[in-house]
Amino acid sequence: MKLLLQNGTIVEAGREPVQSDILVVGDRIVSVASRITGAQAETLTADSADGPLEILDCTGLHVFPGLVDAHCHLRDPGQEYREDIATGTRAAAAGGFTDIACMPNTKPVVDDKTVVRYIVEKAAREGAVRVHPIGSITKGLEGVELAEMGMMREAGIVAVSDDGRPVANAAVMLKAMIYAAQFGLTIISHCEEMSLAEGGAMNEGAVSTRLGLRGIPTAAEDIMVSRELILAEYTGIPVHIAHVSTAGAVQLIREAKRRGVKVTAETCPHYFALTEEACAGYDTNAKMNPPLRTAADVEAVKEGLRDGTIDMIATDHAPHHVDEKNVEFDKANNGIIGLETALPLTLTCLVKTGVLSLSDVADRMSRAPAAMLGLPEKRVAEGFAADLTVVDAGTEWVVDRNEMASKSRNTPFHGWNLTGRAVLTLVSGRIVARNGMPTV
Repeated sequence: MKLLLQNGTIVEAGREPVQSDILVVGDRIVSVASRITGAQAETLTADSADGPLEILDCTGLHVFPGLVDAHCHLRDPGQEYREDIATGTRAAAAGGFTDIACMPNTKPVVDDKTVVRYIVEKAAREGAVRVHPIGSITKGLEGVELAEMGMMREAGIVAVSDDGRPVANAAVMLKAMIYAAQFGLTIISHCEEMSLAEGGAMNEGAVSTRLGLRGIPTAAEDIMVSRELILAEYTGIPVHIAHVSTAGAVQLIREAKRRGVKVTAETCPHYFALTEEACAGYDTNAKMNPPLRTAADVEAVKEGLRDGTIDMIATDHAPHHVDEKNVEFDKANNGIIGLETALPLTLTCLVKTGVLSLSDVADRMSRAPAAMLGLPEKRVAEGFAADLTVVDAGTEWVVDRNEMASKSRNTPFHGWNLTGRAVLTLVSGRIVARNGMPTV
């Protein structure tokens, strides 16, 4: 494919936005200049057999390096009634993502090379975007015996995690960190002290008391974050903290970074867009793990994103069938879909309010997650892969769960008015979504 993007504003991490034209031939960016005319593009691509040149006017639009999601659930294999690789990657494309990393809590668990190969091969056949499997830390996610990380690495995993469950035994986690480091794999830790959290349905506090629901204290997250930071400092081995939701965790990570601890962290849009009040009325689409917290926690998460304590924004896309949500609150499954709303929520809740700049978004949603996962650097520059996300940061639209590409509909943002979204997604020069809709 030959594609000329004209008059767009390039947005990259750590750089001032600049208006440029971008010429894509095949899977690469071959030219970036202040002005490339159609005639010049035809001359530059005369020897290419990639078909006719398409010219797109990107006036008023921003061109980002392809977005990367370091934490999602595709439910494939074993739970394809919720989501599968085809539908999940189409949702990712619609949301502006070119690369996504899927968690291992499938059926069977991603704890051996056979399951890894299944995901890699199916994604190559059916995926609209690149899929990078994350292997489990322990066999069966049971927290006892380490999984075969080396063989999974050879098969294609990019990190390891027991996400959905914490590794409760500190000795097992210590061994896992040392073992994973031998293969260049980062541990992604689900931080939850189950002796405090088990049986809880939402954040512990006034709202849980009012609703008569058992609460999960912020200490459940903070205690486990503390343990992981201590182990990372003790070993000198990096650790990544998943879905940060508490003010305490943000401060612990901030202090650890100041000491030189090798730690990265992520949060998700629901932890800066919603508070525990969303659970009022027993709306199970607001039930997730970790739970939605207080307004003070939300402000701390925003500040963590602003000052770089929290390195990245992930979706924790967690599709569920309607029957798994349309039950009593304490019996409902945890999680929400997020691939199609992550960027718009970031633009609405963080950029529009001045918490982050567009360049910060490129950092938190492209550069940082790619670096943590060990993926190739993404740039809007000559010679780099044509992985691009074109964004209309000013468009206003209404979230409609019935128009989403995901197979599931469990979102608390249905009916929300948002500002900004991806209007074009390119993976290796191939257009995989236009105007918030997948094209493949």
